[in-house]
Parts: sequence; C-alpha cells; structure tokens
Amino acid sequence: MVNKKRKIAVLGTGNVGATVAYTLTLSGIASEIVLVDINKEKAEGEALDLTQCAACVPSVKVWSGEYEDVAGSDIVVVTFGVGRKPGQSRLDLAKINVGILKSVMPNVAKIAPDAIYVIVSNPVDVLTYVTLKCTGLPANQVIGTGTLLDSNRLSQAVAAYCGVDITNVNSYVLGEHGDACMAPWSLCTIAGYPVKEYCTKFMGVSEDELNAELENIYTGMVASGAKVIKAKGATFYAIAASAVKLIKAILSDTDTILPLSTVLHGEYGANDMAIGVPCVVGGSGFKKVVELPLTAEEQKLFDEKIASLDATYTALEVRN
Repeated sequence: MVNKKRKIAVLGTGNVGATVAYTLTLSGIASEIVLVDINKEKAEGEALDLTQCAACVPSVKVWSGEYEDVAGSDIVVVTFGVGRKPGQSRLDLAKINVGILKSVMPNVAKIAPDAIYVIVSNPVDVLTYVTLKCTGLPANQVIGTGTLLDSNRLSQAVAAYCGVDITNVNSYVLGEHGDACMAPWSLCTIAGYPVKEYCTKFMGVSEDELNAELENIYTGMVASGAKVIKAKGATFYAIAASAVKLIKAILSDTDTILPLSTVLHGEYGANDMAIGVPCVVGGSGFKKVVELPLTAEEQKLFDEKIASLDATYTALEVRN
C-alpha cells in the first residue's frame, strides 16, 4: 500500500475511464479523484456511484468537474476518444481521436503543467506522441500505457499453458499496442528458466512442437482483445488494472521497469515515434528506456513492426 496520497484526474468517463476511477478508488493510492467528461451528467453519475462506495473502501474524495478542476493534479489519466465503428478503418479512427486530443490537451497542460500524464486512449502510441508535440510537455511527464496490457496478456497465456502461477512468468511484448506487436521469446522466463528450456525440460514438449505452440500463444494473445470486444462490447477491466499498476509505480517512486509508450531517439533503431518498449518509471515519471538484448531474428521482426508504425505516423501527418 502506498502511504503518500495524491490528486488524480481522469479525463473521460466511458467504460475505460470509469473503470480506472473505480480501480483507483479501491486501491487507496489517491486522496482525491476528479472525473471530467464532455458528458457532464455521465461524469456526475460515475462520481456519485463511486462516492457511495465510501463505507467499503479507503478514504478518498471523488467528484466530477470541469477541465479547470484538473489544476493541482499529480496524475492525469487520459481515456477520452471514440470507439471503432463497424466498417471504420483503424486509420480513420486514429484521425478522429488525434483531432479530439489536439483540441483538448494543450489547454489541460496549461492548467496542470506539473502533472504526469498517463495516456490510455487508442491508438495509444500515436496519441502519446501527439500529446508531447501539441503540449510542449517534457518527455518524462507523458507516458502511454504502451504494451503493458499486451505483456500482461502474454504472461497470463504463458502461465496458463505451462500450468504455473503468473508471478513465476516474466515476459515483454514490444511494439505498437494491438496487432502490430512482437514477443521476444528469448527473454521470456519461468522461474528464471528461458521459456523454451522450461517447456522442453519440465513439460516434455519437443523442439519441433515448441515453435508452433509459442506461435499459438502469441496469436491467441493478440486476438484476445478482439475476442473480449466481440463477447461483451469493449475491454476495460484489464486496461484499467494495467493503468493503475503504472500509476502505483509512479506514485511509489520505485523505479519500476514496465513496457510503456515513449518517444524513441534511436533506441531499438526507432526514431521520432512513440512505441512500446521497457521503460524505467518513478516519481518524476518516465526516466529511461531499457534496451533488451534481442536476437538478430527478433530485431529483424521488431524492425518490421517499427516500419509499420512509422507508416501510420506518416499517413496521419502528426509529425508536421
């Protein structure tokens, strides 16, 4: 439990924003949570509902307000934007959410210039980049959730396949959040054992079978978000838990390494783009990128993912 409590603002009270606020309320890491949404009635309703948890949760003030009320926040969580509609391209959706972010964030950054901004809205990598560019905030103050959720999904899938507790699994997913990510299997371990060695030595999986099994785990992980959306309409529990994990790491100032979105300047061969890579985060926000020792094959695959995301940045013209 983190003892030092802070003010956290959540921008957007849709499924994700409301669940982030709920998870924060249960966690006890904030003394004050302010909800802001263009739909003021929705924000008021969510705040009232959370306030009525008071008898069952750590003490926290939850209320709804305007953008001006974000002033003094230690953390600002950005969850607003529109969801993808049937038949709508991913690029068209990105253009809409980039436009929304550009219309809001410069003013918010002036109201809360010292806050650390956690970007959750999608496409998270592009919106992390745009937030930095349109606000002029320093790099340490803007962090996207990046591939944190993807990495959590991968660890859960590996744990299920190997029949071990997820705390015994250490894995990272790199790249763009969603379909254009990659899993460096050489760095995935179970209780210190490389995953391939663990599977062959302790599970009796043949080397011939193993690559296909790992590919199935990866493709299942990538498809899992779409599976949830198809079944219930949206994903919000897991991303909210992931975002709060990041917020805890910032407020507790523990120099935690998490796979997050930040702008790269040559690391991993990427330039002038935000993309999901392991980052050290602490009380001042983003501190540094950790460059993992990828195999030549993994670096080649990552180069392809970087090129794919670079094309998206170019198509959206966000670097202009």
